Amino acid sequence: MCHLPVCRQSHIIFLADAMNIPKVIADLRQYKAQLERAIAAMDQLARKRGAKRGRPPKWAAEASQPRRRKFSAATRMRMAAAQRRRWAALRKSKGSQ
Repeated sequence: MCHLPVCRQSHIIFLADAMNIPKVIADLRQYKAQLERAIAAMDQLARKRGAKRGRPPKWAAEASQPRRRKFSAATRMRMAAAQRRRWAALRKSKGSQ
């Protein structure tokens, strides 16, 4: 428990000294609205899950594909040159043994 007037722990509001009830009610209503939006979104996804005909929507297709990093041609050339230097150093060290 903290010693501040209002502490928030896991969406439960603890009041120690000050009781700002209208602020607490406004916060709870805002949290309730967020929960209702989240539940509505999950319901919509659950209903659409049964029917899998046709192409999925663009947002669903993009979400399922991992994003790839894109390197410029100059960066790829620098990376290749660095790898060639590493291989050359490795061959040189194995040749001297």
